[in-house]
Amino acid sequence: MESQAHQIVELLRQGPVTPQDALQKVGCFRLAARIHELRKAGYDIRQVMKQRNGKHFAEYQLKEE
Repeated sequence: MESQAHQIVELLRQGPVTPQDALQKVGCFRLAARIHELRKAGYDIRQVMKQRNGKHFAEYQLKEE
């Protein structure tokens, strides 16, 4: 079975990922923690704060590899 972090990288390669995306597609409740691990592993991931329906959330994007 693939690690959750690896699955998150694959999602990021397809485009921006929100916590809701990670929960629905990978079952990840702690996306920020996985992003922190990936950054420590050398991935260049940008965080953009978004607002939708009065709620604020982070959207993560993998910069060009």
